[in-house]
Amino acid sequence: MRFLRRRSLPTLLALAATGVVTLAVPPTLAALDVLPWSQALILSGLLLLGMAVCALGAGLWMLRRTVHALNTAMDTHTRRVVEEIEAGRLEAARAGRQTHKSLERLETVTLPRMRHRFERKIRKQGHRDYAQQVAWTELRDHLGVPAAFMPKLRGWAASPDVLGVVVRHIDRLRPGLVVECGSGASTVWIGYALRRVGHGRLVAIEHEAVYAERTRDLVTDHGLDDIVEVRYAPLTEIEPDIVTVDGDRVTTADRWYDPSVLTDLVGIGVLFVDGPPEATGRQARYPAVPTLFPHCTEDAVIILDDTVRPDEKAMGERWLTENPELRRTEEPAEKGAHIFSRKGI
Repeated sequence: MRFLRRRSLPTLLALAATGVVTLAVPPTLAALDVLPWSQALILSGLLLLGMAVCALGAGLWMLRRTVHALNTAMDTHTRRVVEEIEAGRLEAARAGRQTHKSLERLETVTLPRMRHRFERKIRKQGHRDYAQQVAWTELRDHLGVPAAFMPKLRGWAASPDVLGVVVRHIDRLRPGLVVECGSGASTVWIGYALRRVGHGRLVAIEHEAVYAERTRDLVTDHGLDDIVEVRYAPLTEIEPDIVTVDGDRVTTADRWYDPSVLTDLVGIGVLFVDGPPEATGRQARYPAVPTLFPHCTEDAVIILDDTVRPDEKAMGERWLTENPELRRTEEPAEKGAHIFSRKGI
């Protein structure tokens, strides 16, 4: 309705103005004595009737134009809506086809590939778990551990297979002193290995006071205080080096165990390097050889854990370069293990 009023208002105003002017003509002529008043009144009535007819015709014409304009606008709007709906339908159809292709690829390619990788990973992990379980059982049986509950291995602790390597060299060398960089579950197992051979002692070095105390409690619980000493050696500042690891120049860790706590460690037959942790810095375990190797026996072995990591591999290369008399042997342990000795294994 607003549309109709907006379109018809100018025309109605024009017609009204014309009608007023036309109606004023007969009275004017009568006033000028051109027409008698009776004829002027009749003429005015005829003009009013004509104007009414004209107004009706004009209104019908305007209504027709308005209806036509409305029909045109409705047709245009309907066409746009239909076009947009059709475009949306085509887009939806394209999206549907693309989704179908994606689902088909997911079903025929991606999911089988993921399932294959997952199954392979599960099998590999299962083989690892089985191997570690076998290593744990063999280690326990070999040591003849009397305790019903042994501290858990793997994870942050050393794996059973690398402890098997440590025990094997303890059996072979019967060392008077074993030094372990890092402490925890492995400390107890190594203590049992020394008890089995009936010779030697273990000094486990720990940089965290709370963990040192926990390991001491474990040692006491297993009755190994006469064999095992857990020594607290906080990390102190050292001079870092700049080395190349996998083509990148990196700055090594600037902290290591307090050397003043280690001065009495002489005659080391087995050195097990499993600390400080990786988070301490790059090649955090490197100082073990420069500091302790001069205090090792001629037939001593150095066992480096976690050699699957680039830092540990690079450390081993530095040790070999700086100590040409050393030879290295790799052990197929879960987290990797390298054995260093003067004579080779």
